[in-house]
Amino acid sequence: MTNNVYSPETKKKLRRSSSDKMVAGVCGGWAKMLGVDAALLRILLVAATIFGIGTPVLIYAACWILMPEDETG
Repeated sequence: MTNNVYSPETKKKLRRSSSDKMVAGVCGGWAKMLGVDAALLRILLVAATIFGIGTPVLIYAACWILMPEDETG
């Protein structure tokens, strides 16, 4: 009996997108990881920045610094 729940092919890694980016590719990377459209995440980020008084900008900047860029494109 083998358990095929974990396999390297299905493991998703959080990386900044090098192809789907407007500023740094953070939203593109998160969108790829979550399986949603990057435009939706960008809209949510702008709305959260307006209503969150700048905190999402700090989170975006932290992701920009900490997330490695995707080499595959």
